Amino acid sequence: MAAPGHIKVIILAGGRDFGRDLLAADLPTALWPVVGKPALQRLLDSLADQGVGDVVVCSNGQSSILAESVQPDRRMKVQFLEETLPVGTAGAVRDAGRSEKGTLFIVFPASMVAEPNLEMLLDAHSSGQCGLTVMFNPGNANTKEIGEASGIYVCGSEVLKHIPSEGYFDIKEGLIPEMVRAGKGVHAAVLPNHAGNFRDRREYLCAIGDYLEYVRKPALDSIISEQKDSQDVWISSSAGVHSTARVCGPVVIMDGADVSRGAVILGPTILGSNVEVGVDAVVIGSVIWDGARLGPNCRVQRSLIGGGVVVRPGSSVREKSLSPSGVLGACGRDGVLKKSIKKKSNAVREKMSTVQRKANKKLPNWLRLEGGRAAMFFGAGLTLMAFLWCYLPELEDLLGLWQRSDEYSCGILVPFLAVYVLWTRRDRIARSLARPSILWGLLAFAGVQAFRLYGLFYNYRTAERLSVVLSVGALVLLLFGWQVLRRVFTVLLFLFLMLPWPTQLQSSISQPLQRWATTSAVFSLEVLGYGVVQHGNVIDIEGTVVEVAWACNGLRMVTAFFVITGLVVLLVKQAGWEKLIILVSSLPVALLCNTVRLTITSIAFTMLKGERWEQIFHDFGGYAMMPLALAAVVAEMWLLKKLTTAPVQQRAIVITRDNA
Repeated sequence: MAAPGHIKVIILAGGRDFGRDLLAADLPTALWPVVGKPALQRLLDSLADQGVGDVVVCSNGQSSILAESVQPDRRMKVQFLEETLPVGTAGAVRDAGRSEKGTLFIVFPASMVAEPNLEMLLDAHSSGQCGLTVMFNPGNANTKEIGEASGIYVCGSEVLKHIPSEGYFDIKEGLIPEMVRAGKGVHAAVLPNHAGNFRDRREYLCAIGDYLEYVRKPALDSIISEQKDSQDVWISSSAGVHSTARVCGPVVIMDGADVSRGAVILGPTILGSNVEVGVDAVVIGSVIWDGARLGPNCRVQRSLIGGGVVVRPGSSVREKSLSPSGVLGACGRDGVLKKSIKKKSNAVREKMSTVQRKANKKLPNWLRLEGGRAAMFFGAGLTLMAFLWCYLPELEDLLGLWQRSDEYSCGILVPFLAVYVLWTRRDRIARSLARPSILWGLLAFAGVQAFRLYGLFYNYRTAERLSVVLSVGALVLLLFGWQVLRRVFTVLLFLFLMLPWPTQLQSSISQPLQRWATTSAVFSLEVLGYGVVQHGNVIDIEGTVVEVAWACNGLRMVTAFFVITGLVVLLVKQAGWEKLIILVSSLPVALLCNTVRLTITSIAFTMLKGERWEQIFHDFGGYAMMPLALAAVVAEMWLLKKLTTAPVQQRAIVITRDNA
């Protein structure tokens, strides 16, 4: 084990807008408090207690803010390194240890909750006997399994020669591949507990939840008394909690906080210093920073409330971040809104009849707003708006997932494709008898909401997402009845393709898919006559190293092909068993196309030189597989048609000539 004097710790603080969170724009995530103390301050104190004397904090445009906000221990030397331009994680190591030799570097993210154990990190690096050790968080099911990257690295000064002397260079995407190409070893190790690293509100709340669950007594400066009638509840001696308030842990209530009568606090939750919780207010799974005020009867759920924010009475804050610039204080907006609505309501009522007459002239007979149809369509439109308002958090969550996830980016097309399919079937749907099923529709909708409440209560996000599609089906039954529901049932099934797979299912199949992609590509290359050596998920093809990344495991192609084949099945007119064959075949077709893509990409990398050309061909190969998959589906449909269509018996046509 290296001596503490030969260790230099590098802390990566990132940029102010890192994580794209509203609060991150006002306060860097490195300064987000963890039980009353900024995350960066907690990290520095922990390092000082473990004997670290040399620390460099790398930031981009916020070094002055960080330096003013933390107080380093006198036992250590802390340097705040300002980076005018982003240099990447490996670039930060280069800049912080440019002239160091024989030094061991330990890289930490500044935004983390769990204090690191240096002895464990050094033992893991020593046992790996490699120049670089990458630390991973434990998996969901087994702490020995590798989970997501923790952002913690241990490396020796010898890695500096693999980092360019200037410019942007990342550890995962730059340094590790460069070391593999140079024949240097890279070791992977698993932390005993989750590091609690975070970049935005969601990850911050998850990290706080894990911290409160596993750290049974948070370390606070003030005297903490544990509440006797509730487990894992810590209340400061200077805090006030009304006798009628209900607190269910894990919850921390800090100095000067005041919880009024009838309030409900459900963990994991932290109420900062001098936080005020109004009468009958509800706080669920949230973190309220110092000085915030929650009005009476308000509801805060899975949210982050910034310091000094005032939440107005009766308001609902769900899965949001509120900064001091976005205060929801009591003001005259309600009165102005009421006056505006009252002033415009009469004008709207007068124009309704005119708009209805003009619309009826342009709409088909089945869609005209006449008689009971007007009430039915008005009710459907009102229900649609209520549905969008009720499920706005889930829809925003899905939109964010589609934008940031390559595996499920195709999900954004599913609703539009479903609308197109409904449009192609509009005549058949119009001929159906629309007879609302009030009783069964309400029972179905109540069952779906109970399922959604189960997901909300147990933080099971898959249940919340499934309830979106299930609610649509229940509303169709409620408003239009069983006959219309049967007409659109297959389209409702198609909507499930816009939802991501459950996390446990995705985690269990991602690694086997990655192994399959690597092994099948190696087999194809060997068939083609290339000399190939496989090292885990790294392919060595005649001296050229090709890494099959996690994103290349084929899951993205599988989800995209499911959408493609699902759309084809909805549009074509074939027997049900033929459509089932097409759907089932989408999985092997996707895996086959992914193997073809990896094989061609590996061969191309032996010919192309330069990262730019490799990246261009890598991306082009992914897009080129879509036409190949469509061609495979069309060929499959043609083959099924040939195999199932009986030959037509041809009879000779005798042409006679009348001589009369």
